[in-house]
Amino acid sequence: MQARSWKNRLADPSERTLAWLLLAPAVLLLLLVVAYPVGRLIVDSFYDIRITRGTAPRFIGFDNYIYAFGDVLFWHALKNTMIITIVTVPGALVVGLGLAMLANLPFKRKWPVRLALLMPWALPLAFVGMIFAWFFHSEYGVANDLLRRVGLEQQIWFNSTALTMMAICIATIWKTSSFMALILLAGLQTIPASLYQAAEVDGATRWNQFTEITLPLLLPSMLVALIFRTLTAIQSFDIPYNMSGPGEETKTLAMYIQGSAVDYLDIGYSSALAVFMFLLSMATTFVYLKFVRADKE
Repeated sequence: MQARSWKNRLADPSERTLAWLLLAPAVLLLLLVVAYPVGRLIVDSFYDIRITRGTAPRFIGFDNYIYAFGDVLFWHALKNTMIITIVTVPGALVVGLGLAMLANLPFKRKWPVRLALLMPWALPLAFVGMIFAWFFHSEYGVANDLLRRVGLEQQIWFNSTALTMMAICIATIWKTSSFMALILLAGLQTIPASLYQAAEVDGATRWNQFTEITLPLLLPSMLVALIFRTLTAIQSFDIPYNMSGPGEETKTLAMYIQGSAVDYLDIGYSSALAVFMFLLSMATTFVYLKFVRADKE
């Protein structure tokens, strides 16, 4: 009877059964691709796993996390990651908003403008790092050539931590602002033109239209763009690595995790660092989503 009942359900499923059947492949894929790797990462973080020793993994509890809190290199990498996040996320938002509003203007031919937005976003991160490493090269880079032409002192960009971080932030903003612009452009196109027409009739200036119409209605798109951009900023690796190499002064948290896992083969400690990055990303997402919920209420 029970087998026949399930056969009947599959032959003529209810809405709830049909929903589960349709969701089952996606749920299984998420469990395989997301849940299992994250779970394994958390488990490994409680073990001493060092491939160079050739010994079996040894359970050590929270020792990896305790060691991380006393690790000067960890805090330095976290500080560099936070600097990149705090500088590049607002910077990419401001530049991306300007690009989106430019692309939303009534051009006769819009495809060249939108193609220009897509190009930085489509370039690989490592390639962008290599481009800007050449751009800021002390001898034949474009940045020093421009400084020389306007009569300013040339800089040795990669001999100074502050200048290197500045160059990394500029490269990151250039790369990521196009992604922000694409999301914001989609949001701009959902704003009815009739609102701007009514505001013009009421005598509103362009600035009033921007602050009273564009920004409030664009806020949901901004929050979505900020969530994605912040998460990728926390995981910064390619651009800092290709612009400054594996040096300690500009090493980010992702670079430190990669070094611990690949260079030193300390899988347990690198897993603990990766768990910390995962929790930091989840906490950031939670803050954004709570802000979205509060805004809706």
